[in-house]
Amino acid sequence: MMDVVALGELLIDFTNVEADGDGYPTMAAHPGGAPANFLAALSKFGAQTALLGKVGKDTFGKLLVGTLDKAGICTRGLVMEEDVFTTLAFVTLDETGNREFAFARKPGADTKITFEELDLSLIDEAKVFHFGTLSLTDEPARTATCKAVAYAKEQGKLITYDPNLRKPLWADLQEAKEQLLWGLTQADVVKISDEEVEFLFGLGVEEGAQHILSNYPVQLVFVTCGPKGCFFMNGKAGGHVPSLRGIQVKDTTGAGDIFGGSAVWKLLQLGKKPAELNEAELKEVVGFACTAAGLSTTRAGGISSVPEYSDVVSYL
Repeated sequence: MMDVVALGELLIDFTNVEADGDGYPTMAAHPGGAPANFLAALSKFGAQTALLGKVGKDTFGKLLVGTLDKAGICTRGLVMEEDVFTTLAFVTLDETGNREFAFARKPGADTKITFEELDLSLIDEAKVFHFGTLSLTDEPARTATCKAVAYAKEQGKLITYDPNLRKPLWADLQEAKEQLLWGLTQADVVKISDEEVEFLFGLGVEEGAQHILSNYPVQLVFVTCGPKGCFFMNGKAGGHVPSLRGIQVKDTTGAGDIFGGSAVWKLLQLGKKPAELNEAELKEVVGFACTAAGLSTTRAGGISSVPEYSDVVSYL
């Protein structure tokens, strides 16, 4: 029995280590991709997970499949293709550890997954189906995602969603907005950033969360605010949990994804519908997720930066 199945990108993040005299970076390669980072947190804490996606049949693709296997993420739903290259993301960091992205994805393997290639039996086995928006930027991955979400909803799965806006991947930001909003029409639980709330609605954090709950079939919203922590809201309660303090931030890559996976893990542990959680329970969920995400920023990468459960508990 699977706890969570996610659909989407599995890629290599190249992160800036240093620059030479002319400004060209020396970069370190790390396994990543938002859905994979999300699942890595769940798997680290004991959940049964699987990823549906596509990589190239190349050196990086093989490395990534091996990484997921080691992380305890089922790779039965991963397709390897000869004719496309594994997607690469190049991440440069400023002095505070915040990121800027550039992508080698024209096309990347993750955009070429078709619905017919999806192992739907994994969705059948799962309690939760998760998706983001990088799989909505291009066909045939967009159609595959839409059909997979519809299939999961028909099977009565809890749908979790991360808008995960990456502006360089969209030729048209109006189209990006339309696709991000479509995702909100499908989801039960949403993890969205304050910047994405501003992009979509021109609203602040609390007002944006209320707008989502009032206008979409979403039961629970987490609005992450980077170093300012997270605002949460469902129909019964709302509040704020601060970010983890007293840590040395090295790399924020994947922190939002790890927050999302950690929050969903806590939801599974509580065993209640998201709409039924009270304020104390929501603070427990968000406190755990903020701590896990914060600790992840002290290490480089996404999948490789998920902290041990014991470390999260000790900080709590």
